[in-house]
Amino acid sequence: MMSKKKNMFNAIFLIAVFVITTHYIFQGKDMSSLIYYIQKTDLRYWIGAVFCIIIFVGSESVLIFYMMHSIQQKVNLTHCFLYSFVGFFFSCITPSATGGQPAQIYYMKKDNIPIPVATLILMVITITYKMVLIVLGIIVFIIQPAEVMIYLTPVKGICYLGLLLNVFCVGFMILLVFHPSIAKNILISTIKVLNKIKLIKHPSGYLERIEGAMQQYQEVAIFFKTHTLVIFNVFLITVFQRLLFFYITYLTYRSFGLKGESWITIVLLQGMIAVAVDMLPLPGGMGISEKLFLMIFTPMLGNITLPAMVVSRGLSFYAELILCALFTIIAHIVIGRKGNTKGNKNDDRIL
Repeated sequence: MMSKKKNMFNAIFLIAVFVITTHYIFQGKDMSSLIYYIQKTDLRYWIGAVFCIIIFVGSESVLIFYMMHSIQQKVNLTHCFLYSFVGFFFSCITPSATGGQPAQIYYMKKDNIPIPVATLILMVITITYKMVLIVLGIIVFIIQPAEVMIYLTPVKGICYLGLLLNVFCVGFMILLVFHPSIAKNILISTIKVLNKIKLIKHPSGYLERIEGAMQQYQEVAIFFKTHTLVIFNVFLITVFQRLLFFYITYLTYRSFGLKGESWITIVLLQGMIAVAVDMLPLPGGMGISEKLFLMIFTPMLGNITLPAMVVSRGLSFYAELILCALFTIIAHIVIGRKGNTKGNKNDDRIL
């Protein structure tokens, strides 16, 4: 898993971003009014939102279990559930969600799941996870529904940027999967250029990592080509997973006794926030997510925009973080204390 120094850096970074965000959001605001509106909310919708979070995280465990069985890898469904919570916890506390997959691989390794198998499954999940955001963004910008675009107008620029970054990221990953030789040459050339301009030292280490990564992507390419139905089903489950998460914002809206806007409009607006912030190097999109929420929803919510943002982010990020932290502790007790066992070699074949 992550080193102590890296954990310390991530903790300090998370706290710093939280403090800056809190100061920016609440500076000069009427806190008594904020508390008044939040106290009047219907807590039944909050409970519904927590169930959505559990199903959202649990959906990834279904994906892991389903794909593991598609390649005849034995795995415990309960442990898949714990892998998912571990992944989301470390994704929430690390910039650009970079800590999630390494942590999941660590616990999978404890369960005798070969590292290449774990890497394959998580890579497919990452690609489909981002692909859903891309499809959502493209649909919104092509159809441009008036009831959505009227609220997106002030943030269209950053939404376009987020969409382009996601397209670039997924495009490069697909290039790695289906054209590894081209991707390999691009990466090697990039390393050489960075070394020449003194931005990196010891390029041999980076080149060795590229060689190892290419093997992993070749395995992913084989999986994509030989498990088309599995990939399609994974995509459909991921669509459900993402939309359910965005639905938390609608439950927040209803908790304030509001009924005017349709759930589709609010889900799409929250989805576009996710498109905009997904690739930014901030833990959980902290700071920018709050800012975009206020910009998008103020024309709709008026005076209760800030309370609604606090509740929405409190449920979709902080409640998720707390739940995932609790299950990460359980994962460490149940799985993390296992000793490394034989037969879990890095060069195990996947297919």
